[in-house]
Amino acid sequence: MTLSPEAIRAARIETPKARARDLAESLGIPEAALCAAFVGHGVTRIAAHPDGIIPRLTAFGPLMALTRNDSCVIEKVGTYDDYRPGAHAALVVNETIDLRLFPGHWVHGFALEEATEAGVKRSIQIFDAAGDAVHKIHLRPESDTSHWAALVADLRLEDQGQGPDLTPRQPPEGPRANPARAGELREGWDALSDTHQFLRLTARLKMNRLGAYRLAGPGYARRLAPGSVERLMHGVAETGVPTMFFVGNQGCIEIHTGPIARVVEMGPWINVLDPGFDLHLRMDHIAETYAVVKNTARGPAHSVECFEARGALIAQIFGVLRAGDAAVAGWNALVADLPDAAVTEAAQ
Repeated sequence: MTLSPEAIRAARIETPKARARDLAESLGIPEAALCAAFVGHGVTRIAAHPDGIIPRLTAFGPLMALTRNDSCVIEKVGTYDDYRPGAHAALVVNETIDLRLFPGHWVHGFALEEATEAGVKRSIQIFDAAGDAVHKIHLRPESDTSHWAALVADLRLEDQGQGPDLTPRQPPEGPRANPARAGELREGWDALSDTHQFLRLTARLKMNRLGAYRLAGPGYARRLAPGSVERLMHGVAETGVPTMFFVGNQGCIEIHTGPIARVVEMGPWINVLDPGFDLHLRMDHIAETYAVVKNTARGPAHSVECFEARGALIAQIFGVLRAGDAAVAGWNALVADLPDAAVTEAAQ
């Protein structure tokens, strides 16, 4: 049964402290439907394309950028400087906010003003065609709110209806490999000079990332034992080795570059809780983890990448090649020390 906007608003009043995503899930609706139910009640429908939104955010000063998938959330505080538009992929690249934006998935946009005990909470929230969150921009206490009204007015859509036009959510693609072309995969992998060439290689061979990792074998992708991501994160915090965390969905990838300090496990979550950077990863969602090496012009790039049970990528962690030989060596040593899945299984 489809819930009316009135019923959705009533459910929010009954559970004011519930996270929006959790409330939407409990109601059996996409998160965008929760936002849409409040259009005219502190929420405004806005044009969702990043070209209209992102360049105007610089004037607000510090903001919080949030990107997530079903298993991981990344939050960075910084300024949206240096926007680079693109038809297929746009970028925000600076020392704190580092984003890869895919405008084709920026479908539904909302500007929210929510009354809280701490005052009015303002945010821009973007969703894909199915109503899943793509990217959220939260104003901070130190943000310059004088630009808010003009931003909302200029982006406001004529259609301010409370019923979102959503398409059915597509399940993630499972692992796709092509054993007959395993030799071509390894040959093409050896020829890589940039990590971005990898997905073009797998697409040409009718494979995807997880399928290729399963097929390529030692020297390319090594399957790791359960608990390897947690072990690695604690190791990174203890050694101070800089890393790059990549977390995203079809519409946005958000990146943190640098060391991490405070790693805390709480229930099923492992968290990074550092000034200006939070990360929350569901440990119980990790089904497969790989240590992967790809050639680049700077040298081999070693990464640790985890996937959920359906085959969707949760997160990637890379070393920082430009950080220097000592940092790279420290990262590579941490990855090399992670146990193989086969070794752990044999010991059981």
